[in-house]
Amino acid sequence: MKQSVRTVVFADLTGSTGLFETAGNVVATRIITRCTHTLGRHLVLAGGQLVKYLGDGVLVLFDNTLAAVEAASRMQQVLAEQVPGLPQGGGLGIKTGVERGPIVEHDGDCYGDAVNVAARLSDRAQGGETLIGEGAFDCLPEAQRLACHSLDRITIKGKAEPMPVWLVDWARTAESTVTALFDFNQLIEGNHCVQRLDIRRMDQHVELHPGDGPLIIGRGDSVGFAVDDQRVSRRHARIEWTGGQCTFTDFSSNGSWVRFAGSAAPVILRRDSCALYGEGEIGLGAQLDDFTAPTLSFQVIDEA
Repeated sequence: MKQSVRTVVFADLTGSTGLFETAGNVVATRIITRCTHTLGRHLVLAGGQLVKYLGDGVLVLFDNTLAAVEAASRMQQVLAEQVPGLPQGGGLGIKTGVERGPIVEHDGDCYGDAVNVAARLSDRAQGGETLIGEGAFDCLPEAQRLACHSLDRITIKGKAEPMPVWLVDWARTAESTVTALFDFNQLIEGNHCVQRLDIRRMDQHVELHPGDGPLIIGRGDSVGFAVDDQRVSRRHARIEWTGGQCTFTDFSSNGSWVRFAGSAAPVILRRDSCALYGEGEIGLGAQLDDFTAPTLSFQVIDEA
């Protein structure tokens, strides 16, 4: 039994369920195994100590926190470059949690609060994201800390109090997908579809087309759609086209409410996603029934 202070990286593939549906059990198992082993080798080459593979995930320990976070932020790119030729029909992403703290290594495994937090952060991350806890954040150089986006305090299962969490955005990880593996744009272009999303709020109007890249909504200075309201997080939500579908993803502390035209009950999102279709409105940080809520209207244009 060995006690030490280490940086824990917990990486998990997203989209594996869809892959099993489209590729079948045998092919999907081979692909998932190849992907996880590719990620494991990448992290080891970056200075990590492989602990174990977990189905469609991998657990690795680092002594150097900066090396751990840098390696984690490049995993999406590594997967796209080193595992080419996967079948179309779904998208594989990588969500990662990183935390530093005391751990116990025993019998080929590791235990401790940092391990639990890294696993929970991976659960809370979206595909393509790396979330880091306070222990890891404090060990980063100042330049790298400035390049992380605070998600304020979020509730982590097993923790008595909400904990501060940061999103690593050094290489646009939050907006990246493995498009080299699953080229949905070919499917869209082949159908000659006219697609766009219109977002409006008072005198603001933005059109988002497939291929434009994600639209970030929030109170921060460097977002694509700024909403100046204290209930809105600095980086509140992301809207993007993926696979011919427009998806809204909430990152915020206070949540988002999406109400589609003709539907009485809104979809409530707290660090979760939903597909946008037709038209409707989105409440940021407050329920739509609150007349003071910062509200966006949207319309999804999808014509063959």
